[in-house]
Amino acid sequence: QVQLVESGGGLVQPGGSLRLSCAASATIFFMGWYRQAPGKQREFVAVIPSGGSTNYADSVKGRFTISRDNAKKTVFLQMNNLSPEDTAVYYCYARPSMATMTYWGQGIQVTVSS
Repeated sequence: QVQLVESGGGLVQPGGSLRLSCAASATIFFMGWYRQAPGKQREFVAVIPSGGSTNYADSVKGRFTISRDNAKKTVFLQMNNLSPEDTAVYYCYARPSMATMTYWGQGIQVTVSS
């Protein structure tokens, strides 16, 4: 069993920034983020493998940065220049290498509005 706990969400004005954190109960090879806006399908945001290169959705490239601290078993998502289109529930996920299982956090709300 792996627990993922997100923090750092909230309300921010357009053009502002937020930093999401996801603390895991174990070290998992792949960690990243999805998001889901009301009435829309869940959308991939970013992923970072342990010691590897990052990947981002085209919609967030140049604005979001994913990073991780393996000693703290935590992954971060720095979100800059936010727009209302970024409003969604953000879900942290973790996926072991050589496995099909995926662990999910409960989600955290990010609202971009004036």
